[in-house]
Amino acid sequence: MAEAKSSKTIVFIAFAVGLALMGGLAYLLTNIKGNKDVSGIYTAKYVEITEQTNDPEHWAKNYPRQYASFAKTQQTGTIKTPFGGNAREDKLKKYPDYVRIWGGKMPFAVDYASARGHHYAMIDQAIETKRNQPPFKQPGACAHCHTGDWNKLVAEIGVDNVTKTPYKELYDTGKISKKGVVCADCHDPKTNDLRITRPGLVNALESQGVDWKKASRNEMRSLVCAQCHVEYYFQGDNRSVVFPWANGKNLVEGMKIENQYEYYQKINFSDFKHGETGAPMLKAQHPEFELNAFGLHAQSGVSCADCHMPYMRDGNIKVTDHWVRTPLDNINGTCMQCHRGQSEAKIYERVVDIQTKNKELLRVAEKALVSAIDAINAAKAGGATEAQLAATFELQRKGTYFWDYIAMDNSIGFHAPQESARILGKAIDFARQAEIEAMKLKSGTASAVTASTASQPAVKK
Repeated sequence: MAEAKSSKTIVFIAFAVGLALMGGLAYLLTNIKGNKDVSGIYTAKYVEITEQTNDPEHWAKNYPRQYASFAKTQQTGTIKTPFGGNAREDKLKKYPDYVRIWGGKMPFAVDYASARGHHYAMIDQAIETKRNQPPFKQPGACAHCHTGDWNKLVAEIGVDNVTKTPYKELYDTGKISKKGVVCADCHDPKTNDLRITRPGLVNALESQGVDWKKASRNEMRSLVCAQCHVEYYFQGDNRSVVFPWANGKNLVEGMKIENQYEYYQKINFSDFKHGETGAPMLKAQHPEFELNAFGLHAQSGVSCADCHMPYMRDGNIKVTDHWVRTPLDNINGTCMQCHRGQSEAKIYERVVDIQTKNKELLRVAEKALVSAIDAINAAKAGGATEAQLAATFELQRKGTYFWDYIAMDNSIGFHAPQESARILGKAIDFARQAEIEAMKLKSGTASAVTASTASQPAVKK
């Protein structure tokens, strides 16, 4: 009797173990199949895709799941957060101090609106904007990031001929279309592997000894974003797109704002001359990649795509969500993949709290910069010369650049809250120093030594 029970027990245990193994095997096979999309392996290719295939709808025939979410980037006005969304908003009306901080005459002081997303990268930045209309003459270098025709156009006429040709001419002559970001910008047409197509990033990485072709897939899920979501300037007659990262011992050090600023100082570069004070100025772009490098998420191995293009399930297939947007619109699919112990409401509240505090610091910095401009104008009216104002100009330039660096970051400081607050604290300090130095000049108590030894970068147009 005991032996019979023992035999039944053994059979039951064996049966249970067998079921567990079968379940594990089934899960493994499902996971492998689901991850085929992630690794870029496909069993069926319905159409040929080449380097010249820049139409996302053509790619959609092979990758319908990815295109289904990518097509949602065409939506506008469907997402609203306290500090953004995907609707077009006139920021100069919302923040009128921007006009004076940028001097009133440069392109951004005439037209600056919020971005609506990748689909509108070309439409909003080149077509439906005053920044690309007379008297302004933006170079084709802007196409480096804003057109989905980049790869095709470069193959036809070469990088230098693209970047130095007037931007408006490229569009008016039909060389570039309304296409914004497209599949080929980030994916190899043959393998679907992530890749870098923009020379600005390739050259910047090379300058720091980084071979992107050896990067892991997780690293590539950030590097493809770094092709455009960065600080840059246009160099030389060819208007080559250059990232100012070379002033550091390694990539992260080179991306520190102080080192980027010193890089510009060393090459004697300025973007424009301030319309009121005459100071040579720098215009920050959108340094999400650099700022993010100093935040906890990036330092913990979280990629840009983990938050803005998370994995999702389509049946039993695991795919990347190509509806690139704020994580606040998909907290369960983004933040809560790691922060499981918190509710969506608490996470939302935490993010908005960080952004609110950075916005407060931005407003303080803006008031300080306007006060500095007023003080410099008063000193000039009192007879102060440009030579005497040289040190003050540099403080205005530096304060504006540090403020602009955070004002242009689309995360409103969330990518690196502490670093953002530190930078804005310095921006406020530089602005108030500029105001004080200008007031000293007006009263005749400024330090002649300080003023005469300051350097003024030449304005590059």
